Amino acid sequence: MKPHEVERRLVSPAHAEIDIQLEKDLFWFRGHFAVQPLLPGVAQLDWVMNYVTLMLAPGYRFHSIQNVKFQAPLLPGDSVTLILDWQEQKQQLSFSYQRHAGEERHTCSSGKIRLCQ
Repeated sequence: MKPHEVERRLVSPAHAEIDIQLEKDLFWFRGHFAVQPLLPGVAQLDWVMNYVTLMLAPGYRFHSIQNVKFQAPLLPGDSVTLILDWQEQKQQLSFSYQRHAGEERHTCSSGKIRLCQ
């Protein structure tokens, strides 16, 4: 189940930005938690891999997570931008999910993933 994509931008061959609206009825929110639904980390990583292989690194696949940090929850109704930076020579992807707060953005999660062919 993919998110509602608002806009996709290939800023350069190694940098992409995807604006996403986290709709309240999104499959991933069901049952992940009753009191306050939030977007699970596994969904965030799945979306990262989907977009990086589609936009920046076709033919590559997941190798390992170098690091990941979940700083703030992604909640139903949030507008976020997924930022992807691909370093082919290192076979390393850096990503971050940034929640929109008016004109500002706040990083909710970020990390580095190693890819392989």
